[in-house]
Amino acid sequence: MTAFSYQLYSSRNFPPLGDTLTMLAGLGYAQVEGYGALVADPDAVTALEVALKDAGLEMPTSHVGLDMIQSDPAGVAQIAKRLGMRTAIVPYIMPDVRPTDAAGWSAYGAGLESAAKALAGHGVGLGYHNHDFEYATLADGSLPIDHLLRNAPSVVYEFDVAWAVRAGADPMDTVAQHGSRILSVHLKDIAAPGENEDEDGWADVGHGTMDWAALFAAFKAAGTQYFVAEHDNPSDHQRFARRALASAQSF
Repeated sequence: MTAFSYQLYSSRNFPPLGDTLTMLAGLGYAQVEGYGALVADPDAVTALEVALKDAGLEMPTSHVGLDMIQSDPAGVAQIAKRLGMRTAIVPYIMPDVRPTDAAGWSAYGAGLESAAKALAGHGVGLGYHNHDFEYATLADGSLPIDHLLRNAPSVVYEFDVAWAVRAGADPMDTVAQHGSRILSVHLKDIAAPGENEDEDGWADVGHGTMDWAALFAAFKAAGTQYFVAEHDNPSDHQRFARRALASAQSF
């Protein structure tokens, strides 16, 4: 029986956090995934720690900014211990520091590897989460994500499949090449053209255009541990949470 998780960024526009966690536990989620603002300062960590205990939810993974990890790996590890987090996941590369060629992406991967080793010394793993730009073909025909992962062998992968599909990638290629590295998957879907424009064209998983039943089976076969429902901009987070969990349980 898979214990499904929920990326709390999906509910950032629907405070308070405690009510969101209570709602998720009531629906049947066992886990949640944090994001940067929830672990950025001591007060936020304390509030999240209390809210998780009150709701009876676990948080094995969380997005954490790379700058925070590099500047204070011991501090990140302390936060992880308090929240029960086993893996910190780098969520995004800002455009002004984003690599533009194979050498740059290789160097970025090497930087992630150094951060992973620093965190590992404190008993915490490091992962990386993609968007679409990691799947934009470089001038030499290669993909950024391949250079990044090749140069960061200690880093696990959180695969945001729908972002890769938006970039024109076949997610099964990533499963074939990096399947053993995929620790977690974001369960997100893409709406049919012209639909859900108020939600930036995203759809609740299982209610869009992607073949999630086949994808889910491939990830399970590859050994993926965490399946995390996410929607970047839901108009109703309760609807999304409910439908995403029902779909995931049917795969």
